[in-house]
Amino acid sequence: MLSPGRAACALALAAGAVLAQPAPPVAAASAVPQARAASAVAAVPAAAPDPAAAALNLPYSAAVAARFPPPAAHYGVAVLAPGAQVFTANADLAAQVAAVVASVASAPAGTHIQRLVPGRSQDGTAIEALHFSRTIAPGTGTGTGTGTGTGTGTGSARRPAVLLIGQQHGDEPAGAEALLVIARALASGDLAPLLARIDVTVLPRANPDGAERQRRVSANGIDINRDHLLLRTPEAQAVAALVRSHRPVVVVDAHEHTVVGRYLEKFNAVQRYDLLLQYAMTANLPESLGRASEAWFRQPIIAALAADGLSTEWYYTNPTAPGDLRLAMGGVQPDTGRNVNGLRNAVSLLLESRGVGIGHLHLARRVHSQVLALRTVLQQAAAHADELLALQDRADAEVAAAACGGRAVVQAQGTPTRRELLMLDPVTGADKPVDVAWESALALRVLTERARPCGYWLAADQGAAVASLAALGLRVQRFAEATPLQAEAWIETARGEVRRPDVRGTVADGLRTLLQLVVSLRAEPLQAPAGSFYLPLNQPLANLAIAALEPDTQNSYVANRLIDRLDAVRRVMVVPAARLAPVQLEMQTPVLKPVPTPVPTPVPALGG
Repeated sequence: MLSPGRAACALALAAGAVLAQPAPPVAAASAVPQARAASAVAAVPAAAPDPAAAALNLPYSAAVAARFPPPAAHYGVAVLAPGAQVFTANADLAAQVAAVVASVASAPAGTHIQRLVPGRSQDGTAIEALHFSRTIAPGTGTGTGTGTGTGTGTGSARRPAVLLIGQQHGDEPAGAEALLVIARALASGDLAPLLARIDVTVLPRANPDGAERQRRVSANGIDINRDHLLLRTPEAQAVAALVRSHRPVVVVDAHEHTVVGRYLEKFNAVQRYDLLLQYAMTANLPESLGRASEAWFRQPIIAALAADGLSTEWYYTNPTAPGDLRLAMGGVQPDTGRNVNGLRNAVSLLLESRGVGIGHLHLARRVHSQVLALRTVLQQAAAHADELLALQDRADAEVAAAACGGRAVVQAQGTPTRRELLMLDPVTGADKPVDVAWESALALRVLTERARPCGYWLAADQGAAVASLAALGLRVQRFAEATPLQAEAWIETARGEVRRPDVRGTVADGLRTLLQLVVSLRAEPLQAPAGSFYLPLNQPLANLAIAALEPDTQNSYVANRLIDRLDAVRRVMVVPAARLAPVQLEMQTPVLKPVPTPVPTPVPALGG
């Protein structure tokens, strides 16, 4: 496990980051960098209007647009054709999924393609997924691991599973379009041979309602990619169902990043990089996951894109607040798919193509950058199949063995530093170096840590929270009889109520607020009633339980009112001597079974 002074992924091989020692938050840490960046940017005059850009309805000059020519690769996709101005509609996506399933007739022998519907959106649209596997003759299967990951239709040997997720944010379409390309290549194209080594699940569009409205959030205004620990939306529950069913060793989350907007407003510059990359970076991650993410995936992706003339950088974002000039790598909170899947001991990767705020512009290039990255991930997963299984098995064992001992990080944050980035001059299109205040996620500062308990007790009336924990994949048990526990209670010393913060500002959370608690710990023996719950930490996903149940964080079930009172949960410091019964998942997330696929209908030339 990580030592207290080391953050989750500080061992990024190419980054050369210096590990930060634990330190309290420094209120003034970001004030000076903001002021310096402001002085560097304020003197730059605003861009003059470009008549050529205006004639072409471009969001920046024609010189900038010329920096992003269409790729040589052609995928035969109507929405990528010259002059197309639409994206694949939900109905068209469902038809394409059906067509991929039907194409199994021309796939290599033994190939299995299943259409899965892990859930429905808030508006009732089916969330479509595809599962690819291949039957392997006994004795020839890949994988020597002993963990819980499984594939289907692959013989008796366990093989690594890869999960590819697209369009959690509805206004980021390139991921879905790229995953449809990947699905066809897996079915009967040049990626089909990889199914001899790996199983692949493709979820092209996790947020069909947002895609229909071309907006970031779900129908009820929640950012799905901040809901993977709380699981309040059916869309996040659908992703969790896929993960429980297939236990992937690699998860990829395909997004797009802002191109103009606040970068043009604050830096008088346009985003330059074709693809931004990051992997899981949050507290309590086994260090081996970060090393594998960097060496086996991030570096090969960078090389593959560079060979095709495409540029890459670490993922970063800018707060939405006017005047805030800091740039931050992706958040370190255990709420995004990237970090939650990392806490499931998977290599968890974020891909962000250059697309938010520019409509259909450069869509073929955006999709191409995603396709190249996704192909590289699949090729690398196949090449490292046995090693990935062993990696997850070791991480599972390491996390489970840490129960009742050592320290657990409760709260951490990134490290303020400075970095020079290349952006583009909005008039000339030339590279524009910008010195910025940079919040690095490569080295985390530990703010709060505690002794790692043996488990957590939850009151019998907290069934909704228990269902969410079980939906995450955690093993929860029920006391069959009253049992004395050596426990610790959190004692509230102060509270507030705030909007949930995020590196972008605040999380789109359906206008909800969260409780901001200050607590102390006190030993408090407890007589656990029969029917109350116990969540042991001697299990592979224990770090998810810590993220959910320590109450004084912005992601906790108490802070977000999934647990309705502080005394409904306790830290259990000694393994209980008790009769315990398993708790079955009761959340209304579907059991994943193949569903009948209708006869595919022709896909219209252009989706609406």
